[in-house]
Amino acid sequence: MEFPAFPDAPPLLTDDEKLELSKPNCSVTRFKDILTEKTTAYHDLFNDLYPVEKLVKGFAELYDDVLYAAWQGKGLDTEPKVSLTAVGGYGRSELHPKSDIDLLILLKDDQDLPQDKIESFITFLWDMKLDVGHSVRTIEEARTLAEKDITVITNLIESRTLAGSSDLLATLQLQIDTNHMWDGLSFYRAKMKEQKSRHEKYQNTAYNLEPNLKECPGGLRDMQVIDWVAKRHLHTHRLSALIDKQFLSEDEYMQIKGAVSHLWRIRWALHMIVGRKEDRLLFDHQRTLAKLFGFDDEDLKRNVERFMQGYYQSVAAIQQLNDLLLQHFEESFLFIDDNPNIEVLNSHFQISNGQIEARSATLFQDTPSAMLEIYVLMGEREDIKGIRSNTMRQLRDSLDLVDDEFRNNKVNTGLFLDIISSRYRMTYILRSMKHIGLLGRYLPEFGAIIGQMQHDLFHIYTVDAHTLQLVENMRRLWLPAAKSQFPISAQAIRHVPKVELLYIAGLYHDIAKGRGGDHSELGCEDARLFCERHGLSKHETNLIVWLVRHHLLMSVTAQRKDISDPEVIWEFASLVKNQESLDYLFILTVADINATNPTMWNSWRASLMRQLYLETKRALRRGLDSPIDADMQADEHKQRALEILIERNVDMMEAESIWDDIEDEYFIRSSGDEIAWNTEAIIKHRPSTKPLVAITPLGGRNFSGASKIFIYTPIESHVFAVTAAIFEQLGLTILDAKISTTNDKYTLDTFVVMDSDENETNLYLDKDRIDLIRKTLIEQLASPSNYESMVQRFTPRVLKIFNSPSTAHFVSQPEEVWSALEITAPDRPGLLAVIGQFFMQNNIMLHKAKIATLGERIEDTFYITEQNGELITDSMRMKTICTRLKDSIDRFSKATEEN
Repeated sequence: MEFPAFPDAPPLLTDDEKLELSKPNCSVTRFKDILTEKTTAYHDLFNDLYPVEKLVKGFAELYDDVLYAAWQGKGLDTEPKVSLTAVGGYGRSELHPKSDIDLLILLKDDQDLPQDKIESFITFLWDMKLDVGHSVRTIEEARTLAEKDITVITNLIESRTLAGSSDLLATLQLQIDTNHMWDGLSFYRAKMKEQKSRHEKYQNTAYNLEPNLKECPGGLRDMQVIDWVAKRHLHTHRLSALIDKQFLSEDEYMQIKGAVSHLWRIRWALHMIVGRKEDRLLFDHQRTLAKLFGFDDEDLKRNVERFMQGYYQSVAAIQQLNDLLLQHFEESFLFIDDNPNIEVLNSHFQISNGQIEARSATLFQDTPSAMLEIYVLMGEREDIKGIRSNTMRQLRDSLDLVDDEFRNNKVNTGLFLDIISSRYRMTYILRSMKHIGLLGRYLPEFGAIIGQMQHDLFHIYTVDAHTLQLVENMRRLWLPAAKSQFPISAQAIRHVPKVELLYIAGLYHDIAKGRGGDHSELGCEDARLFCERHGLSKHETNLIVWLVRHHLLMSVTAQRKDISDPEVIWEFASLVKNQESLDYLFILTVADINATNPTMWNSWRASLMRQLYLETKRALRRGLDSPIDADMQADEHKQRALEILIERNVDMMEAESIWDDIEDEYFIRSSGDEIAWNTEAIIKHRPSTKPLVAITPLGGRNFSGASKIFIYTPIESHVFAVTAAIFEQLGLTILDAKISTTNDKYTLDTFVVMDSDENETNLYLDKDRIDLIRKTLIEQLASPSNYESMVQRFTPRVLKIFNSPSTAHFVSQPEEVWSALEITAPDRPGLLAVIGQFFMQNNIMLHKAKIATLGERIEDTFYITEQNGELITDSMRMKTICTRLKDSIDRFSKATEEN
């Protein structure tokens, strides 16, 4: 492949252009034309793979010339007491196409201020549409602000004079040096506090769904922190100077330089394609960027994943070196004592001022197993704060010793199991091992998923980050706070025989992601090999393998099946077999959902998981040979409802007459509390002919945020379609739906709904909202004309990016009372109304719906029959329904893309 011949330097202003632009009468239009021309040339060079470091530096030099010319044109070059200073990133002579241009107009004092000229200069820059951030300060004002504000001092230590006397900046720099303010230690502590706060805004992970390549952990800002601390503490002016000061090796310098260069290229491309300042890798841009960076296979999803994997590898490198160098800086501040506090742990390690370190410079080369031993010691001692930088570097440089012989060594497998059993900070230890590269070397199958992105809205982390978050979620179940947030899980984890098996299953549950095929099945083999290599018993091995194979079972059953059906519970219990497996699986599932995307764990999912767990526990206690039958369950529910109604002095004769008209399935799938609530509402409503709408919040912490809506109205084919449309219009998400009928041609519809914008400050629907919902439902159900036009919610930006084709197919049930139709489709406002309309138009009766939204897609199951109540069994009828429904959904999804 031949590369184009590059110029020695990117294009700057010619002497003639400088002269033209510096004239007082040069127009804004001319400035903009020249900048447009030069910027286009820079973009052409970028597309031709010109070194981005030269582009960034050259672009800054281009703007230096433009600003100097504008400064001259406004007559400011004749003002001896004023200078134009570049600060911040621009002060470092780094500029991307749409980056902020941070300027300080520095004054010797506030006397004879050329205010008109300065205002004219700034206005001129704004007219040029430049992203200018500026301040006008005297030397004394700048010094005073720098003393108080870490942001100001940070900007000023990266400053240079663009126009005017350089003596002004030199005077200021003398007044703000470490002899007068912000010595190395205080500056370091302030930047660490700032970095910690910034990282927390991004959940302390570089692996966000739409990461900010500048501000996220491992982003460009982390690299700048190193540079700032080095400038302030070591008085260096370039990163390479850290090599001479033995803070950085040449290999580390090249690694960090390559990572920064990669992020710079992404940032340049992002600014170029968006046409404005943008540092977020939004879904809208990831596909374009992937293609621009050479990932142009037909599989668009795979292209994005490969592009993002490269991004994650770069931020991981920066994060690793950020940790190493900041640890080194801290030691240079804290370990200046000639007599540090040292505690010898054994012949290999000692603790020096709270940091663990190797006692030999060749420890890991001489005793490779010490690479695992150091983490075992950290897990045994709560007072070990971290690893000394020299030991960290020695460990990282010895990773090539981790080979098959190392992995199969009984000493090492025993040490790794000790790490999994750590008393303190086990997930911190695993993350430290991952960052330094040891975890991926010791478990090559884990190394394969590092940076493996899952391009959807359901998963918001890479596979490796999700996996370690899952393990951390399990560990958190031991904390006191978990007893209120996850009461069953917190109790269950204290009763499992060996909690370490959970952690191993967690490490391996998604280990086969990205390989193609069923990752649950593929991961079983890796899990089995791990167990055999580490000497686990046959029972322990079988349990871990079973958990990896079935780690999605409980979530799928709770969210997509009718868990009020005794047959579904019996089928699930038959797979689980015993209480021990149920506890292990329940804990793993709860931790998995919360680690996949914390927003997915809402009160309704929590209630489904709780119900499935308790019903299965009950079934196991009864015995799998003695399952509860449907009639017995219906009788239990009726008995409970009778007790409630008697307490409320409800006429039992009237209640039982209502029950006589209702189909048996209603009593099987409705709790006693719900039956009592529905019955009392109907009695109070009669003899009105208007639709009955009753609304109540679901009680208890497990249902916070969800409300139940009961509708009693004459049977009409439009009821579900109209109701779904109204819920969409009112901003309600349907979580569950049950439809029952009576002999006198009434329908009893129960919906569980939640506010689409559920948040912790507004858990329940307020009275005004309830009144509006009830009024709207009654009016529209009584006269359902033009209900489709009620759905006016816009499709969110991120949902439009994911528009995979829909699927529709019938699935078999344990006992086929109704036909089960499963639908997957892109999540769109109004979709349920479209499905309801299809059922209405095709003479299909809906009896129940299980609604599950998984990120950007829905996976719903509808339990349906023919209009006369008969099962849909004819294969041609099934095929026709699926084909036509899929076409209707796809047309609707496409139409939403155009809105």
